[in-house]
Amino acid sequence: MDNMQAVNSFVAAYLKKKGFKEAEQLLEDLQSKDSAPIDFHNDPELAKFIHHFSQSEDDVVRYQDGYSKLRSWTYSSLDLYKHELLRVLYPVFIHSFMDLVAKGHLQEARTFFNAFREDHELMHSRDLQKLEGVLTQSHLEEMEFARSLRQNKVNIKICQYSYDLLLQYLHKTQSTAMLGVINEHINFQVSPGQPTSISDDAEVVTLIGSCQDAANQINQKEIHWGLLEDSLEERLEKAGGLLSDSEKTEGENKEGDVDETKKRSVEGGKQGASTKKLKKDKAASATAKSARPEANTTSTAPRVKPELPLPVMPTEVEQSILEDLRNRVQLSSVALPSVSFYTFLNTHNGLNCSSISHDGSLVAGGFSDSSLKIWDMAKLGQQAGSSILQGENDSTSSKHVVGPNGVKRSYTLLQGHSGPVYSANFSPLGDFILSSSADTTIRLWSTELNANLVCYKGHNYPVWDVQFSPVGHYFASASHDRTARIWSMDKIQPMRIMAGHLSDVDCVQWHANCNYIATGSSDKTVRLWDVQSGECVRIFIGHRSMILSLAMSPDGRYMASGDEDGTIMMWDLSSGRCVTPLMGHSSCVWTLAFSCEGSLLASGSADCTVKLWDVTTSTKVPKNEEKSGNPNRLRSLKTLPTKLTPVYSLRFSRRNLLFAAGALSKNQ
Repeated sequence: MDNMQAVNSFVAAYLKKKGFKEAEQLLEDLQSKDSAPIDFHNDPELAKFIHHFSQSEDDVVRYQDGYSKLRSWTYSSLDLYKHELLRVLYPVFIHSFMDLVAKGHLQEARTFFNAFREDHELMHSRDLQKLEGVLTQSHLEEMEFARSLRQNKVNIKICQYSYDLLLQYLHKTQSTAMLGVINEHINFQVSPGQPTSISDDAEVVTLIGSCQDAANQINQKEIHWGLLEDSLEERLEKAGGLLSDSEKTEGENKEGDVDETKKRSVEGGKQGASTKKLKKDKAASATAKSARPEANTTSTAPRVKPELPLPVMPTEVEQSILEDLRNRVQLSSVALPSVSFYTFLNTHNGLNCSSISHDGSLVAGGFSDSSLKIWDMAKLGQQAGSSILQGENDSTSSKHVVGPNGVKRSYTLLQGHSGPVYSANFSPLGDFILSSSADTTIRLWSTELNANLVCYKGHNYPVWDVQFSPVGHYFASASHDRTARIWSMDKIQPMRIMAGHLSDVDCVQWHANCNYIATGSSDKTVRLWDVQSGECVRIFIGHRSMILSLAMSPDGRYMASGDEDGTIMMWDLSSGRCVTPLMGHSSCVWTLAFSCEGSLLASGSADCTVKLWDVTTSTKVPKNEEKSGNPNRLRSLKTLPTKLTPVYSLRFSRRNLLFAAGALSKNQ
């Protein structure tokens, strides 16, 4: 009897909704008479079908109307709370769409998606492009991005009053579908007091693969961010081996020279001018000295023991590095670095990556034709001076790298990969170079023998990035297979596999003490991993797009990350919090580098600029600015524009000369 009543009510509701008034009246008349029940009521399968059909019709309307009304209410809210309430719309939109797909309303889901996607195109275009490919229920399981969204909650920061307003609206309008989506897929972090600033929006909505509680739990783990004990810098400091500013200036000049022997022969005849030079140096050094106490952060950093066995450094190499350290130029907000820019010409959009050795003497490029090319700056300078490069289309100089079309080569060609080369990285001493490729392999090359030494196989998909550790010997790789791996030069299998990211691991960077690596991913998070245990010890949440570049401060306390939208974020490793976002680039930030004493950060972007940032003041945000969320606190010191050259790589030498490289783009 209950079954009959249920079927009757569903049929009546359906007829009413569709406007079949006569049929609805006839059904009511039949129900009012004490006649025998109609035969189809006794068919359980038919009753089940009618029940399901009625429910599914309701589903589509509940989602469409519910979201449309929530959207209208949000946009008409008071301006003070509107920007917080708007944060709820995007996760509700994507989960409503996926719920409709999961319930089998494929056409209605597509209509719903197209009707409201424009609202979120500006902030979430990449995510929407991925979700556009969800066409069937099976896609929700097969597509990694969609599956991770459905399995995990979105974290949203919101003030108490905005939260109360939202709940009041949902209960008042009886929006059960929207309430269900919010309850199942959103984790609110409610804060007392006033709404958060609009400028903090980057940090308030995060789609991550673990709930916020789990991320907070990971970020409670202890990490030792200090520097290695008994490092060369520490030994030099103890010995008091710092040179005077005049000697440092000579050291900087010496580094910029290609021909060292020529410089030494000329130096003998400069004694007469040395007194004038000394006076100039004393005047110039006054500003550098004023900035020195706060710039030298490495001396105050705690010391830690290495978790990996460190390679033994040859004595002559040690002496060479110590000489560089003695001649290091102190940089600060009033003493900016000299910059040497290497421009690749005639690459025909074939250059994927570049790398510069620590002293700037070697520049490498990885190409789409699976080749790796290395230019020796000293040889290139001599050739240019004697006009040897006559087969080139363009003239060249010691600061320009040209892709040759003639027979004579100005570079060393290294062939071995069977797919595009996506990353290249010189060892700290410049005697080796690593390359990673779409062919899933990493290759180790000798720059002295110009030959391939080892091919490392372990990843199953393209390898996007590879980076030597600060001491050499060990290296880390990042891949499309969503893992990062730690390798040793003398072993063909990886030592550790770091798994946890929900999407591609796009970039990797070593911590200054070699005990940790950081990874940036397309899942918009950065993770810090313990090299010894292989476990994740920090999750950094705040970016709105894929992370393309990472850099660690020399004292090991801070990390910078750059994303596809042009945002750079400075993180405190110990707390896991964003110290300050650095806004200024208008396109992808492909490379980041800290100066040797850690006072400056250099960033290179697809917007054809190099920017210099004041780290010292950016990491010390005044209390009053911190509360107000004032975005003007970001300390951009200088913007160095190129003509039409997106910046691929940056490198500070040990003497604090900044090297940069990129390929001239005629399409921009």
